[in-house]
Amino acid sequence: MSAPLRVTWTQPEDLIGHELRQCDEEGRDTTEARARWVAAGGPEVPERGGASPVPASPRLRALALELLDQLDALPRSTELREPTAFPAIRAACPLWPGAWGPERVAPGLGDRLHAAWLGRAAGCLLGKPVEKLELSAIRELARATGNWPLTGYFTARGLPPGLARAHPWNRRSAATSLAENIDGMPPDDDLDHALLALVLIRRHGREFTTGDLARLWLDELPAGRTFTAERAAYRNLLSGVEPPDTARRRNPFREWIGAQIRADVHGWTRPGDPAGAAGQAHRDAVLTHTGNGVYGAMFAAAVIAEAAGGRSDVHGCLDAGLGVVPPDSRLARAVRRGRELASVERDFDAVVDRLHEEYGAYHWVHVVPNAALVAAALTHSGGAFAGAVTRAVSGGWDTDSNGATAGSVAGLLAGHPDALGERWTTPLKNRLSTAVAGFDGVGFDTLAALTLQEARTV
Repeated sequence: MSAPLRVTWTQPEDLIGHELRQCDEEGRDTTEARARWVAAGGPEVPERGGASPVPASPRLRALALELLDQLDALPRSTELREPTAFPAIRAACPLWPGAWGPERVAPGLGDRLHAAWLGRAAGCLLGKPVEKLELSAIRELARATGNWPLTGYFTARGLPPGLARAHPWNRRSAATSLAENIDGMPPDDDLDHALLALVLIRRHGREFTTGDLARLWLDELPAGRTFTAERAAYRNLLSGVEPPDTARRRNPFREWIGAQIRADVHGWTRPGDPAGAAGQAHRDAVLTHTGNGVYGAMFAAAVIAEAAGGRSDVHGCLDAGLGVVPPDSRLARAVRRGRELASVERDFDAVVDRLHEEYGAYHWVHVVPNAALVAAALTHSGGAFAGAVTRAVSGGWDTDSNGATAGSVAGLLAGHPDALGERWTTPLKNRLSTAVAGFDGVGFDTLAALTLQEARTV
């Protein structure tokens, strides 16, 4: 008899623990639902990897479905300071950036976009083999191979067998993302979603709707290539739920990092226009996310748009990102905290330790701690490419996504592909593998040229 199929991030009994935690963060009263779940024998602490090992009983699964709907209906005490609707977000931001103008864009945009695509890929690739590992494990593996502080891609060469057994590399990534086996950029959702966003804008222009994105996903994105909030929203679409309710219904991952990893193209195609980039990112993000999950996308898009303009340093870019996020939100406070720690502490390991101490209660894929870490890595490195990606990945949590975002920003600031360093770009071989139709094997130079076309379209 074959083992039961356990699909991550979908089974009701696996969602309840995450939903209870998310509701607590939003100020919802979970007392009754939590008591009923625990009394019925349900686990209060969710599985780290997305699926429990065995199916729940029919009775427990039915209760999980009932409680998910009950929790969805609870009011949020954080609604006023953490709204999701775009007009309310803009009204809450006193430092909202000014309108775009051609003078905001320096010459050399094509080279910056090429460096950004390469930087996103290299940063993602650096983080892939240690995704899901605890911070202590990342440090032990790197130190054991003479690669701490990080100076290049992770390697298994020279790794003691006992340590390899104690801290196994990410199962899906180890065969294609260690220094000794990298052969071009392997498939990853952090790059797939960038491609999908590019396709979205090429088909529908900058004024695309959330519905346009939903239809694109159904046409072009395999369900098995979605995770967390994206998988919940995809399931909702197939059940006939319309956006933006797709982000709210039985979706405890609505403030995780998924929307942020989809934001780069919105910034790349709005160089020097962080407000415009934030607006695009919002229409993208509300398919799957609410509150801080949406802010993560808007923040990243605005930072990247400012960097793409070529006229700001890393600090100006981060300021632009904070300008589009409600200042009293958890994400804005976390980003400010990451920048503050990185500005006063010379040892980045100490910065990371403090961030883990303060934000360790969040799930490792939640947007709040990861945004704080990316902001800290960019600040501490001064925006230098190698320093930014190695710091972002060395801080743990969602390592590949953080490396990708830091790499995108730092690549733009570097200004040219050659400025990234051959150790990072040569293994990519100017080749991206992907599940997105029509793009498998595409070169990063080609992607940069396609992005430049859309950035020049007014």
